Amino acid sequence: MSEPVAAFRSVAIVGTGPTGLYTLHHLLRSPQPVMVTLFETGSLAGVGLPYSPEAAQVAMLANIASIEIPPLSQTYLDWLSQQPDAVLAVYGVDKASLHDRQFLPRLLLGAWFRDELERMLAEAPLHGHRVALREATRVVDVAPVGDDLRVSFDAGEGEESLLFSHVVLATGHVWPDDPAQDRGLFVSPWTGLVEAQVPAGPVGVLGSSLSGIDAAMAVACQHGRFTDGDRAFHPDAGAQALRITLMSRQGLLPEADFWCPLPYQPLVHLTEAAVLREIGDGADGLLDRLWRLFVAEMAVADPAYAETVGLAYLTPEGFADAYFAPRLAADPFDWASANLAQVDRNTAARRVVGWRYAILRMHEPMEAAVPELTPADRDRFDALKRVFIDNYAAVPPQSIRRLLALHRAGCLDLLALGEGYELSRTDGVTEVRAEDGATAAFPVFIDARGQRALGAEDLPFAALRARLAKGAVAMTPDFALRDVGDGRLFLPAAPYLLHRMPFAQGICVSADMGAAVARAIQPDAQAQAA
Repeated sequence: MSEPVAAFRSVAIVGTGPTGLYTLHHLLRSPQPVMVTLFETGSLAGVGLPYSPEAAQVAMLANIASIEIPPLSQTYLDWLSQQPDAVLAVYGVDKASLHDRQFLPRLLLGAWFRDELERMLAEAPLHGHRVALREATRVVDVAPVGDDLRVSFDAGEGEESLLFSHVVLATGHVWPDDPAQDRGLFVSPWTGLVEAQVPAGPVGVLGSSLSGIDAAMAVACQHGRFTDGDRAFHPDAGAQALRITLMSRQGLLPEADFWCPLPYQPLVHLTEAAVLREIGDGADGLLDRLWRLFVAEMAVADPAYAETVGLAYLTPEGFADAYFAPRLAADPFDWASANLAQVDRNTAARRVVGWRYAILRMHEPMEAAVPELTPADRDRFDALKRVFIDNYAAVPPQSIRRLLALHRAGCLDLLALGEGYELSRTDGVTEVRAEDGATAAFPVFIDARGQRALGAEDLPFAALRARLAKGAVAMTPDFALRDVGDGRLFLPAAPYLLHRMPFAQGICVSADMGAAVARAIQPDAQAQAA
């Protein structure tokens, strides 16, 4: 008697950024035929908003190098090596100097993603799969209909709908639209800033992470140029009034990305297995037990640092204070300059800073315990979360070099807001009052604070919202909704995961989510995806 044939999968993937592409990649590596329809709101699928011409310029760097990016049909570096010299030159890239740890313009990464999508579209029929692409098509609703899921969409000529066996809502980050009536207010760096003509005057940027740096670069490159390997900035004639102010609660700049062995070397104490054991022992006291593992790991990785900060006597909250204290006591631009020089020296010598590398490796196993913490411990964890984020969100050294050049040119300042700052916008001017009473006014203001956590009430699909309780969306480990769709409706989108996965961002996370979703839809995709 022959084995039963698996049911044919008809899959909708809503969103064609990195998560959608990696999901498609793994689905197409299943030996069982699958039919996939890709829905993309924008006019150019496969790029992803942060890497698209609508949201990025050449000066905006991707915060990830080829060595860290999971390959699709090929590695990012292999693709780069195949591009004509003249094309790379447009992005300021010399083919002869390419290497796998290089931070390159976001636009180039978007071009690689687009090429990979086109390759998948061309090769899918050769393996029995069918893929349809619907660009400039906005999905307006998703709802169960019997054993299927109905996807309703607007392609510009009225609303239509199709039925699918599985739906993947890979919708990515959610940014609000800029207010049309206020041309000086940008509620995110991704919605109109690149195309806008920003006058050379006071510009306020709320946020000093990579998003804030991107916003500063988008403005600065309208009014001047970087020279001498990005060590100098020269304002254009008539642009001497440009004054960009980055603002954050602590008034800190991110540190430069540091050299470390990749892939990660294994941890000794705070391993995935150890974290799972601690979770199994119950929620009461879980954070303190994990903290003891953290301390033990740091003592092995960098005993001198552990002794210097008195780590053995600190709580998670106390360590966060000790971690940031030296930077808070220094001038932020002096610190950035010294940190950049140290990173350059360590990179040249391939020298590892043990405590930095340990923190970088520990954030991933630690994240698995976050949903299991008690509410009180979850609040306490926020201090340690700031340390983890500050560490893994280090930015390309070139970005720090450009910030220092802008500061030396008199075009960039940094403002510490404190916790109790206030914002108000009146008559086209944003007024900022810091906790210490300092004030500033900006005709142009850019909110670059990054993605906030979203709940079911924020979903843009009315039928789906109506079936879910407000708050965090309950999901299985493979990102299927628990309350709707019988395991066939997936939501691998960072804003809806931050409640339980506070570090859910970046291309590596997108690749992991895409693989998990594909295996849930086509279990035999697992062997092919390795």
